[in-house]
Amino acid sequence: MLKNVAVFITVTVLLVAVAVLSAMTGSIKVGFIELIKGLFDPANEQVQIIKDLRFPRIIVSMLTGAALAVSGALLQAVMKNPLAEPGIIGISSGAGLVSLTVVTVFPMLYFWAPLFSVLGGAIACYLVYQLSWRSGLSPLRLILVGIAVNATFTGIGQSFNYRGSYAVTSVNQAISSIFTMKIWDDVYILGLFGGIGLVLALLLGSWCNMLSFRDETARNLGLRVMRVRLIISAVAVLLASVATAIGGLILFAGLLVPHIGRLLVGSNYKLLIPFSALGGALLILTADTLGRTLLAPTEIPASIIMSVIGGPFLILMIKRSERLHKG
Repeated sequence: MLKNVAVFITVTVLLVAVAVLSAMTGSIKVGFIELIKGLFDPANEQVQIIKDLRFPRIIVSMLTGAALAVSGALLQAVMKNPLAEPGIIGISSGAGLVSLTVVTVFPMLYFWAPLFSVLGGAIACYLVYQLSWRSGLSPLRLILVGIAVNATFTGIGQSFNYRGSYAVTSVNQAISSIFTMKIWDDVYILGLFGGIGLVLALLLGSWCNMLSFRDETARNLGLRVMRVRLIISAVAVLLASVATAIGGLILFAGLLVPHIGRLLVGSNYKLLIPFSALGGALLILTADTLGRTLLAPTEIPASIIMSVIGGPFLILMIKRSERLHKG
């Protein structure tokens, strides 16, 4: 119990520290005292610029990370597979593709993009279930089908680059994870839909724990397995799709954070889900801050940093799974 409290306090302190550091560093640099005073002084132009441009970016990156990490944790519970992740199995790319298609054909619907993203994520999730289910969930088949769905949607989405300039702009905004030019409207949209998803996810911890049992055991305990899977999947799709619509396509956040969480706080989803929210926020904010400052003024997308970290991590997890399976 004390260990878990210490873990949550540590992650929270790190998140606050990185957020403050991110606000202080960049093309405009301010000290901590000046930053705090400037928040209450409209005459301080530098801090007002930071408030209008950098704060939304920081909040969007944190909300994106929290949503993706919690979505990954929920999908892993539903699919009984520690490798399930919205980016890897195609939910994020499906969300981006449908949103891009609708916005490109009907530009006037741009502000409804998050809703179309949810539709795309749901389609991708359905395809993965439909194509991988064969009298039960096979972890290997599910990942292979997910990778195929992801590759298909990603390829179709990238083809938009060869169409009109508006489509190119839309594609770049939807698939790039550079959080530049995020505004408070983005914060409100992601905060509303992502906040709803995160609250619902916190309420689903008990169901996620019960899904760790065999389906027959869960049914004997009174759980309606298929209905519960659909509800949890819907929340996971909502989180991943809205995060993709606002924050861009980022892989591995939903894989890394829940796995680290299991090592630190255990497999109880009542603890794992809130840890994933905090850990995901910390991870993506750190990736974005590093991408913004390492080669300034050039920016490295957070997705690139996450791929560099997540690719080797995925290989290590697959090798570990193979060893456990042989054992």
